[in-house]
Amino acid sequence: MADLERITSQPEAYERVQDLAEKGFSEIPSAYIRPLEERPTISESIALQDIPVIDLSSETSPDLSAKVGLACREWGFFQVLNHGVPLELLERMRHIGAQFFAMSLEDKLVYACKDTGSAPEGYGSRMLVKEEQVLDWRDYIDHHTLPITRRNPERWPAHPPEYRKTVEEYSNETNKLARRLLQLISESLGLEPSVIEDAIGEPSQNITINYYPPCPQPHLTLGLQAHSDMGAITLLLQDDVAGLQVYKDHEWFTVQPLPDAFVVNLGDMLQIVSNDKYKSVEHRAVVNRDRPRMSVATFYDPSKSRYISPASALLENNHPALFRSVLFGEHVSAWYYTGPDGKKNIESLVIEG
Repeated sequence: MADLERITSQPEAYERVQDLAEKGFSEIPSAYIRPLEERPTISESIALQDIPVIDLSSETSPDLSAKVGLACREWGFFQVLNHGVPLELLERMRHIGAQFFAMSLEDKLVYACKDTGSAPEGYGSRMLVKEEQVLDWRDYIDHHTLPITRRNPERWPAHPPEYRKTVEEYSNETNKLARRLLQLISESLGLEPSVIEDAIGEPSQNITINYYPPCPQPHLTLGLQAHSDMGAITLLLQDDVAGLQVYKDHEWFTVQPLPDAFVVNLGDMLQIVSNDKYKSVEHRAVVNRDRPRMSVATFYDPSKSRYISPASALLENNHPALFRSVLFGEHVSAWYYTGPDGKKNIESLVIEG
């Protein structure tokens, strides 16, 4: 109990959740306990909901864009199959992630985040920069992968030997998929395929491998707090353990993992570019007592120096701009330094009528 009390009062001394979980405590430190209104209930934790599933190989482009548009309007989330990313590459990404988190804490800490700013590259646990926060029951390793000028494989783990090559290949393949999806989303809005890509500009891509250890009190905490993604589009590769939850119609639904599928969700910047026709959606991760969960999130975002505003082709007399232009770097800073707090950061950009 003395060890638990020390962790409770000084959680920064135990910054890695996996290490904490492996100590075998029956209670989690208070630093990880969410307020009552944020805790998952039993019914939420077991309820599964089928978000739309789209087969990218089976339809012509107009049919595909219509299906994508419907999924964007109704959910802001969907899963894609036959997406063109080689299945053996998906398996290699899962393998290198499992190998990394099987390493000793000492070996993993060689790759610890060195930067204290927003979205630092490396191995860490804290998502937000601010000091006063409820911690997530999650560890991660983040890789800066695009543009190429940000990509430095020497900062990534050298074990297993194929780690760096696999992340580079995965970056290139998911970039192609993200661009294809943005083209379909653009077409679904009645725009030329390139409009959203052009609005985003040269993309900034991060790839984050998330690890959610088993938790002795999963009803008190979250693997990842509720938030909407700040960028354009996110591609999530899951394992077979359910944990992703999506907020819809004032309820939380757990997304059923599909083998070798990507979960696709829209970010805040796409909501702005679409002038609120499509919306980013709050989501979170829950944990369980018995099994670890791993996922790989690929974020396709604007550069921090890019100003984002509603696409001019969507603006008319009867449809004025609903959001003011925002420098993406400022949106990122607000998100990390003040916390997501639902969708308050994008809501602050709404032009009052």
